[in-house]
Amino acid sequence: MGAEPAPDISVAVVNWNRRDHLRACLASLAAQRGANFEVIVVDNGSRDGSAEMARSEFGARVIANAANLGFCAANNQAFAAARGQFIALLNNDAEAAPDFLVHLRRAFDAAPDIGMAAAKVLVFEDPRRIDKVGHLIYPDGQNRGRGTGEIDCGQYDRVEECLLPDGCAAMYRKTMLEAIGGFDEDFFMFADDAELGLRARIAGWRCLYMPGAVVRHHRGASLDVGSTQRIFLIERNRVLLAAKLFPWSLLLMNPYYFSLRLASGVLAAAGEKGEMARFPGFTNKLRLAWTILRADLAALRLIPRMLRKRRRMRSIAKLTPAEIRRLIRENRIPVRALVEKSN
Repeated sequence: MGAEPAPDISVAVVNWNRRDHLRACLASLAAQRGANFEVIVVDNGSRDGSAEMARSEFGARVIANAANLGFCAANNQAFAAARGQFIALLNNDAEAAPDFLVHLRRAFDAAPDIGMAAAKVLVFEDPRRIDKVGHLIYPDGQNRGRGTGEIDCGQYDRVEECLLPDGCAAMYRKTMLEAIGGFDEDFFMFADDAELGLRARIAGWRCLYMPGAVVRHHRGASLDVGSTQRIFLIERNRVLLAAKLFPWSLLLMNPYYFSLRLASGVLAAAGEKGEMARFPGFTNKLRLAWTILRADLAALRLIPRMLRKRRRMRSIAKLTPAEIRRLIRENRIPVRALVEKSN
């Protein structure tokens, strides 16, 4: 008897103590139409029976870690185990429409330099509202979903190039990942997808947004949207991303753009909008400020490592510094939209 043929797509689902969310996620994958795929669940030391459920109820391949290694390391384990030519990511708190995989897979037939495909991610609790349709970036390294918070009126219903996909629901060409590497495990979680996507763009790969690949996402299920740990990782990682990937001319402007974003955030909070509004009162604002300061200090300690990785980027870079600046400028999120719409 011959060996079982390899699937075209490997779907990676990272999980940590979210059995009920994971069950719904895997059920949505079981209902996929027209795609030849396998499912790899990487469980980060769950204590709620998630791994056993994934095996027994859905027959998923399960990589069971003894501890929580984070989103980046877990996905890299899935990348190494994947048998497909294309690797899809789906958050355990997301549920995919039946044609999700087949639509993402079609993106790669457009051109050989398409290395990534982005999905239309809607808010689970209110599917009229967009969670993200690809990503935008701010010149201090902060990134945000394109279209976040907008009512879906068909304004993003055409196939088009976008900066990069959101790691909640995406697909990557495996040969691209083999050429540029997987997720940077120093990020642990948050901004990891932006770092990988921008690194891929710098290496000459492109991303297509596929509106037919629809997912509904429970926002904030991994870490509560008002969590200081979440704020810490987002702030630390935007500094790491900039230090690793931004041209020096833009990196030197980072304090200016950060200050502008911070001042705009204070004004937005006064109108009860944006991230800062989630920390009402003087004491909570101090707690937020201390979290941001701790994150920046933590980032500074990792800067030497990022600079070493920056030097290694030269071997895969296809874009010039001027082209990277233009790419960021063309996909820049306005500061008002960044600070008034919560991530």
